[in-house]
Amino acid sequence: MLRTALRNVLGHKARLLMTVLAVMLGVAFVSGTLVFADTLSNAFRNQSAKSYDDVAVAVTSYASTDDPEQEPGLSRKTLDRIAAVDGVAAAHGRVEGFAGVADPDGKLIGVGWSNKGSNFSPGKGGKDAAYTFTEGSGPVKDGQIALDEESAAKGEYEVGDRVRVATNGPVKEYTLSGVFTTEDGAVNAGGSLVLFDTAVAQKQYLKPGYFESVTVTAAPGASDAKILAAVKPLLPEHAEARTGQALADEQADDIERGMSNLKQVLLGFAGIALFVGIFLISNTFTMLVAQRTKEIALMRAVGASRRQITRSVLAEAALVGLVASVVGFVLGIGLAVGLRSGMAAFEMKMPDGPLVVTATPVLSALGVGVLITMLAAWLPGRRAAKIPPVAAMNSVHAVATTKSLVLRNSLGAAITSVGAAGIVAGASSGGDDGRMLIGAGAFLALIGVIVLIPLLSRPVIALVRPLLAGPFGVAGKLAGQNAVRNPRRTGATASALAIGLTLVTGLSVLGITVGTAIDKMTTDNIKADYMVSMANGGDLDRSALTALEKAKGVSAVSPQQSVYFKAGDEDFVSVSAVTPGDIEKVLRMDLVSGDLGTLGDGQLAVAEKTARGKGWKPGDSVPVTFGDEKKQTLKVGAVFKDSEFLSPVVVSTDVVGPHETRPYIREIFVKMDGGQTGANEQVLIDALGDNPAITVMDRQDIRDEFGGAINTLLNVMYGLLAMALIIAVLGVVNTLAMSVFERQQEIGMLRAIGLDRRRVKRMVRLEAVVISVFGAVVGIGLGAFLGWAIGETFADQVPGYALVLPWDRIGIFLVLAGLVGVLAAMWPARNAARLNMLNAIKAE
Repeated sequence: MLRTALRNVLGHKARLLMTVLAVMLGVAFVSGTLVFADTLSNAFRNQSAKSYDDVAVAVTSYASTDDPEQEPGLSRKTLDRIAAVDGVAAAHGRVEGFAGVADPDGKLIGVGWSNKGSNFSPGKGGKDAAYTFTEGSGPVKDGQIALDEESAAKGEYEVGDRVRVATNGPVKEYTLSGVFTTEDGAVNAGGSLVLFDTAVAQKQYLKPGYFESVTVTAAPGASDAKILAAVKPLLPEHAEARTGQALADEQADDIERGMSNLKQVLLGFAGIALFVGIFLISNTFTMLVAQRTKEIALMRAVGASRRQITRSVLAEAALVGLVASVVGFVLGIGLAVGLRSGMAAFEMKMPDGPLVVTATPVLSALGVGVLITMLAAWLPGRRAAKIPPVAAMNSVHAVATTKSLVLRNSLGAAITSVGAAGIVAGASSGGDDGRMLIGAGAFLALIGVIVLIPLLSRPVIALVRPLLAGPFGVAGKLAGQNAVRNPRRTGATASALAIGLTLVTGLSVLGITVGTAIDKMTTDNIKADYMVSMANGGDLDRSALTALEKAKGVSAVSPQQSVYFKAGDEDFVSVSAVTPGDIEKVLRMDLVSGDLGTLGDGQLAVAEKTARGKGWKPGDSVPVTFGDEKKQTLKVGAVFKDSEFLSPVVVSTDVVGPHETRPYIREIFVKMDGGQTGANEQVLIDALGDNPAITVMDRQDIRDEFGGAINTLLNVMYGLLAMALIIAVLGVVNTLAMSVFERQQEIGMLRAIGLDRRRVKRMVRLEAVVISVFGAVVGIGLGAFLGWAIGETFADQVPGYALVLPWDRIGIFLVLAGLVGVLAAMWPARNAARLNMLNAIKAE
C-alpha cells in the first residue's frame, strides 16, 4: 500500500501541484514569522546587552519636576559621592529630551517620536564610554553639538558645519563638533541623537546642576553587586539603583514580550492561510479519490482492508505535506530575510546580527505542513475506504446519499443558527465580553456556512443562470449547470474565497465606519484653518503660542493646554486651558446654558455630561485646588455640549497660568484672514522660525491625522490576508483543472456536435467566474454582518457612529472575484479547448 501511495503521488504530480503550493505558502508564512521574530528578538537583545556592557550600576531618578519642595533629579553632589565609591572607575550623569535636527531643506531628519537629545559626559580622558567618535569630538561648550553618524549622513553635515536644532523651544543653530556611533535604541528605531554640552542639556531638559540618571563604570576586578550596595545609601528617596545586567535582562524581557505580540499576530494570519488551504487540499484529494474509484474498488476486491485504503490516502498526503513543508521552510527563511530588509522602508534600522534559525521553526514547518495536509486528506481517505468492491464493475462514481446530505444540511443550519445568535447577543452586550461572544459566534457561523455552502450554491447560482444563458448562449447555460453539478466541490472551492472575503469585508466595514465617524467628528468640530503641534507628539513651548498670536493675518488663535485640578473634595478633573473669545472661533462649542463670554471673566465652562453628573449649573461656585496645592473658588459660567476636542472643564489660560511652571500645550488652533492658502501657511511656518520639529496642518492634514491611521491599518491587514486569497485562487484553478479532466468525454462529445474551442474556453471561464463570485457574495454578506456586530460593541464610545457599508469597496471585491475566476480559468480553459475530441470521447 505504501508503494501504491508513492506511485499515486508520482503519477499525479501536476494535479497535486496546487496542493503543494497551498501548503508551501502557509508553511512559509509560519516559518518566516518565527525566524523573523527570533532574529529580531536576538538582535535587539544583543544590542541591549551591548549598550549595558560597560555599565556596572545604573541609577534612575523618578522625581517630579512640578514639586518645588523636591529635588528635580540627581544633584552634582550625589554624582560626586557615587564617583567616590570604592571600585567605581567613572560615573556619568545623563539628561535627555526631544531634539530634532533639520536637513539642508529644513525638513526633520528621522521620525519625530524617536528624535532624542542628551548630554556629552566626558570622563577623565575626555571621552564618554557611551559614544565612539568617528570624526571630531564631543561638545564641551555652549553652541556646540555632536550628531549620530546616520543623521549626519542624511543631513550631509560635516564637522564645523552649522546645524539647526529644535527642542520644545525656538530653533537654534549650533556648530557640529563631532560625529559618533552609538547603540542607542532611538537611533536604531530610525530617529536621531543630538549631544549637547552637559550644562546646556541640563538647562534645556531639567534644571542646572541636576541629572535624570547616572551610569556607573566599574574598575577592573570590582564587583557590580558591591558597588550597588555602596551606592544605594547615597541616593535620595526618589531614585533607584540597579546593576547594568539587571537592566539588560529587564529590557530583554520587554523585547521578548513585544516580539511575542508581533509573532502572535503574524501567526494568526498564517493560521487563516492554512485554514483556507485545508479546503483546497481536501478538494484535491476528494477529486483524486473519485477519479480512482475503480482502482480502489479493485484493491478492495483483492483483499485490501478499509484501514489500508485510508492509510494509503494519508500516506500520499504525508508525502505531499513533507515536500511542501521543506520547500515552504526554505521560502520562509527568504521571507524572514525580506522582512528584515523591508524594515528600512519604514525608516527603522534593525541592529546587526545573524539570521537565527532554531529548532522551533524547523519542527513547526514540518509539523504544520504534514499535519494540515493529513488532516485535510482524512475525510477523503475515509470516503475512499467506503467504496464497495462492486464499484469495480462499472465506472459510476459513488455519490452522496440523500441521508448524508440531509444530515450535513441539518448540522450546518444548527451550527449557523447558534453562531448567528452568539453574534447578535455579543452586539447587544457590548464591551470586551460582547466582543468575546462575537468571536465565538463568528467562528461557529463561519463553520456553519461552510457546511451549508453546497446547499446554498444551487439556489444562489440558479439566480444568475439566466444572466449567463442570455448573453453567452450555450456556453453560458452549460457553465451554470456545471457550477452546480457537484455542490460539494463547488462549496469547498467557494468556501476558501468566502473565508478570505469575510475577513476583508468585516475589516472594511468596521474601518470605514469608524473612519467616517472620526472624519465627521473632525470636520464638524474644528473651525480653525490650521492646527499646530510637535512632530514627536510632545508639548509645545509657550513661545510658539506667542509667535502665532503676533503673526500677520491671524484672526483667532487658542491653545489646547492640558491641566488637572481638584474640584471640591473629589478626584482631579481634566481641564482645557484656552484663550477666551478665540476658542469659539477655532473649535465648535455648542452652548447649552449660561454665557461662554464668562470665560474671559475667569469662570468655568463645563461639558453637559459632567455638569449633569456633578450637579453644576451656571452661577454655582466650585472650590478648586490647583497642581501647586493653591486653592481658589471659581464660578460656573456656561454649560456646553460635550466635545471630543475639549476636556470636560474649560477655563482661561490666565486662570491656570500662575499655577503651571511649564504649560503643557498639546495643540494650537489658528484661524486666518483668507482661510487656507499657501501664503497663510508659510506665514505661520515663518512665525515659528521655520522649526522642523513643529508641524503645521491644514484641515485635510488634520482629518488625515485622526483618520489616516485606520486606512494604514486596513492596508496592512489587506496585505496580510493576501496570502489566504492567493491560496483561494489556487483552489479555483485546481478545481477547474480537475473538473476538466473528469469531463474529458463530455467535452469531447460537445466538441463533436459543434461546440467550438472559443465557446469551450468561455464555458470553463464562466464556470470559474460563477464559483468565485458565489464565494465572494457569501463572504461579503457574512463579513458585513460581523463588521456591524463588532461596531455595535463600541458604538457608544465613538461620537456620531453609524454603520457605513462601503459599496465602492464591495463592488471592487466582487469585480476582483470575477477577475480571479477569469485568471484561474486560463490554464484549465486552454487545456479543455485543446482536447482531441476523438481521444476524449474514448476516455473513461
